[in-house]
Amino acid sequence: MPGISGHGAVTRSTLRQQIADALRDEVLGGRLQPGQAFTVKEIAEQYGVSATPVREALVDLSAQGLLAADQHRGFHVHEYSADDFRGMIAARSLVIDGMFHALTDGHLPHLRPDDPRVAAALAGVRRRGEEARRAALAGDVTVLVGYDLRYWRELVAVFGNPYLTDFLHRLRVQGWVYAVQQLRHVPDLRGHLWSRHTELVDALVRRDTDSARAIVEAYNAHTLSLVEGLTPDADG
Repeated sequence: MPGISGHGAVTRSTLRQQIADALRDEVLGGRLQPGQAFTVKEIAEQYGVSATPVREALVDLSAQGLLAADQHRGFHVHEYSADDFRGMIAARSLVIDGMFHALTDGHLPHLRPDDPRVAAALAGVRRRGEEARRAALAGDVTVLVGYDLRYWRELVAVFGNPYLTDFLHRLRVQGWVYAVQQLRHVPDLRGHLWSRHTELVDALVRRDTDSARAIVEAYNAHTLSLVEGLTPDADG
């Protein structure tokens, strides 16, 4: 099937999750284009599995906003607009700002950098940030997306609220679905992608929420400026 590259039969125990992960990678890698349609049967044949786990995986991805169901016909990759992308950034900003306020106001007493568990978690996030930073500086979007998503998910998880972690992760995945389609038009992205992941972790380790907030605001402004500059309907 055009646009979907197979990687052999799926063999992991959770077929549903592995198929969902594989298709998510295809979308985030830009190999499945917005609007591109496919059926359960095509995906099942592609991976050499039965229809049931494929249908479940596609329903999961639809619930996450990556795919949309076509009644009685199959699924297609969700098409996001520039306005959708702005809304995702705005929603993320509101939630993260609220988390920083909670930290500043002492509503997260467990989040102490001198706590060994918190320190270990932040050290792990920083290592992930180093990988994301290297990919960003190299202009490697494919590698960056994977590390960036893990970095932000693990960073938000440190705050201890799994509902916020899942919500923000979903928004970030959707944001990348849109952004990656725009960034693929740039032949060389070296020096253009945001790469201050480790600085943000360092600010949180110092409990310097003012600096952390400024870094996130700069990140959002940078992302909007870069992606909107590549988007034909940026004013729309």
